[in-house]
Amino acid sequence: MTFPDKGYRSIADYCDDYLARLARAGASIDRAQLARACALLDAAFARSAWLFVCGNGGSAAIANHLLCDVAKGVQTDTAVLPRVMSLSANLEIVTAIANDVAFEDCFAYQLRTAARPGDVLVTISASGDSENIVRALDWAGANGVESIALTGFDGGRAAPLATVSLHVDGDNYGVIEDTHQSIMHMLAQYLRQANMPGALIPERRF
Repeated sequence: MTFPDKGYRSIADYCDDYLARLARAGASIDRAQLARACALLDAAFARSAWLFVCGNGGSAAIANHLLCDVAKGVQTDTAVLPRVMSLSANLEIVTAIANDVAFEDCFAYQLRTAARPGDVLVTISASGDSENIVRALDWAGANGVESIALTGFDGGRAAPLATVSLHVDGDNYGVIEDTHQSIMHMLAQYLRQANMPGALIPERRF
């Protein structure tokens, strides 16, 4: 059964069921994989590696939000200087590649230009089956770039290609994307507090 699997006459009832699904999706996050993702990012920032992130549609918005929260947030009150690039952010290069080469290559093409062994790629795709996401993960795996894939539904082709798979058990795009956004916030906020003086934590807003 997918959600919703019936019509609703009350937004309150829809809210209750949506939030129940959201709680279930959050509970499904593999904590061990989350810890692996966190350690991978922490190590990458410590060696000044680049973090590349990409997604389509709503997932592109999460990718761009990740750029903001990690590049600005993680370094606030810390000595960490994250190097982050969203492959979804530059409309000019995305559309140029889509128009002149292929939309399926819009992320892998940028990785070929900018990424080097030791860098890290984060992909965000509810279905895990977007061809441009799969090609980016393929390129990363073949070129010494570790990867973290955020997926939903059945994980698609992306989940098994990534170094770390953060799969959300959900069958509704909104629920999956909300949970992906939460994962992004958790990683950024955890890394910030882990790298800042403990006495400052209760004095700051996260």
